[in-house]
Amino acid sequence: MRVSLPYALTAEVTHRCPLHCPYCSNPIELQKRENELSTDAWLSVLEQAGDLGVAQVHFTGGEPLLRPDLERLVLRAREIGLYVNLITSGVGLTEERIRQLAEAGVDSIQLSVQASSAELADSIAGFRSHELKRQAAHRIRESGLPLHMNVVLHRANLHQIEEIIELCAEWGAQRLELANAQYYGWALRNVDQLLPRREQLQEAEAAYLRARERFGYHLELLWILPDYYEDFPKPCMGGWGKLSLTVAPDGRVLPCTASSEIRSLSFENVKERDLAWIWNDSPSFNAFRGYDWMPEPCKSCDRRELDYGGCRCQAFLLTGDARAADPVCKWSPNRSAITDRIGSIENGEFGTPNYAYRGR
Repeated sequence: MRVSLPYALTAEVTHRCPLHCPYCSNPIELQKRENELSTDAWLSVLEQAGDLGVAQVHFTGGEPLLRPDLERLVLRAREIGLYVNLITSGVGLTEERIRQLAEAGVDSIQLSVQASSAELADSIAGFRSHELKRQAAHRIRESGLPLHMNVVLHRANLHQIEEIIELCAEWGAQRLELANAQYYGWALRNVDQLLPRREQLQEAEAAYLRARERFGYHLELLWILPDYYEDFPKPCMGGWGKLSLTVAPDGRVLPCTASSEIRSLSFENVKERDLAWIWNDSPSFNAFRGYDWMPEPCKSCDRRELDYGGCRCQAFLLTGDARAADPVCKWSPNRSAITDRIGSIENGEFGTPNYAYRGR
């Protein structure tokens, strides 16, 4: 089978973060600082990624600003010719730091926000960060860099969606990703506190459509589907091992940021193997390429070239089998793993939010 070239590298340079968001995309088992790749190791990863054909790199975490060598990594990525995007909470983005990052050549910065009101935002983040984010947004715009923003949407903040969009426009965002929570890792642990009712979700989507009409080309709005309420799953990263790869803080190379949750797979490490071999030949990256691995109903389904059987991480987390049809699919024999959860939420079978916070 012909293997395509990867387009993007997600460089998770650390799992350390001042925030404790209950929907954090990092794995439950966070990597400690002493396990993080060294500067030289990351520089090697970037060079190998460029040789492999990667066009862009997203520096993320945790909070990538906690790495004092971040500017050096950005500079090397730009020297290689990669487009560099920084994904940050904004905490620690001082005037001096933004100047250094701009001089190193960062192309764009994506800033997260938790809600429109400081009280709710700080409560969700588990840290008083909202004002720091406002200051960070101002510094990014003052530096002349494009400001992109993102917000994870869930039961606690969906009612503020119009105000969130207004806030991001006011702060100078050119692009806003409205990402409905995806339930892996910490979000799955907190799903009973995060999953909205269908009615709340429909109202939020209507608000998004109104805002898109209102702002037009002045603010690009992206709506990331909440797949628990869909009939069919989202494509698995555009196909497992097809478009992108992630390097975790400890050097493990993953097909996506959540795939370390799949305990039935072992993932190679850049400390022992080069990136090209891992991408092209490793058992983990070849595990779900193509269609031969698929069981029914996926194998004979006309949608297999659209969604690739859905999310492998979600399949494993909800069924224990990474080969299974994603339970989001209405034809999955494990669909009840989703519908039972939705039913309990619709029937009000949840209490006061009591999040299991990331890092606590």
